[in-house]
Amino acid sequence: MAIVEHDSNWIAYLLNLNNFPIENTLVSSKGYGKINNVKKKTTSFSHYLGTIYKKSFKKVEHINNGIVGLTNEFFLTYYIDGIIHDKKYIFLPESIIKNNKISLPLIRKRGIMIK
Repeated sequence: MAIVEHDSNWIAYLLNLNNFPIENTLVSSKGYGKINNVKKKTTSFSHYLGTIYKKSFKKVEHINNGIVGLTNEFFLTYYIDGIIHDKKYIFLPESIIKNNKISLPLIRKRGIMIK
């Protein structure tokens, strides 16, 4: 999972770094935490991405700059050879900052990534 800055917002991407496709891919996302000592919670979203081929990526969603200060959680469900798998990615509020950017594989941009 990677987050890339784009204009004044950020975009979340799912990267398949494997040498095989992942199928029936579903990503659920939500944000939660505090901004200026006020509890905040975003709407939960689900994104069906279908098949993500080996060594490829797909855009998941735009992240408004106003919620970057929240914990942003992505729950991934997918199939490999008919077997279901899942994984959770959590970007803590202090992780989505310019100083944490690295060169991202496949996308050829700089951003924040959790493997």
